[in-house]
Amino acid sequence: MATESLTAERILEATEEVLRRYGPAKATVLDVARVLGVSHGSVYRHFRTKAALREAVTVRWLSRTEVALARITEGARKPDAESGAGPGTEPEAEAGPKAEVETGPDVERVPGPGPEKLRDWLLTLFDTKRHKAGDDPELFATFSVLIDESSGVVDAHLTELTRQLTRIVEEGVRAGEFVAADPATTAGAVFAATARFHDPAYAPEWRKPTIDDEFSAVCDLVLRGLRP
Repeated sequence: MATESLTAERILEATEEVLRRYGPAKATVLDVARVLGVSHGSVYRHFRTKAALREAVTVRWLSRTEVALARITEGARKPDAESGAGPGTEPEAEAGPKAEVETGPDVERVPGPGPEKLRDWLLTLFDTKRHKAGDDPELFATFSVLIDESSGVVDAHLTELTRQLTRIVEEGVRAGEFVAADPATTAGAVFAATARFHDPAYAPEWRKPTIDDEFSAVCDLVLRGLRP
């Protein structure tokens, strides 16, 4: 690859490939440079240190989940044949470009009122994490290690997720669908109550045949607790 065409995004793509192949303990910047066909100095022109590169690729990995969930938080809808639009009805335009999600269901859900929107957000979070763990276990394990190295990145990720949850709770309160004296505190409690379905520490349990029923039971309990 010509150095002039080398971009930060291409370096991050190559870094994921190298991490998948060698794991975080053995992967080096030189390995990334070899995959790209450039010198390691070219990589360092975009990322000054190995730590900076590893942090950037972790941010990239986590942000995919944030973007997918933001589409639900913002109430994006996907026009389709089952949207209820009759003949002569203009379909709703999508709000922004479709989010690129690394893994997860192919069918995009359509958020509804507060309770349905909250359930959908939690299910999308669970599905995204579960598919990452099941479809690419080597890379999932690698990022579990990198996340431990990047506490600031993780804190920012968790802050963004709880911010989105807070917005959903606030909307539900305004619509009279939820009761929450402090939406931010309530959002944090919901996130903690459902940790079993998004915390990577619980990944081995996500293969259980009963896990979907268990998720539904927890969601039902959370939503009952928010009812007026």
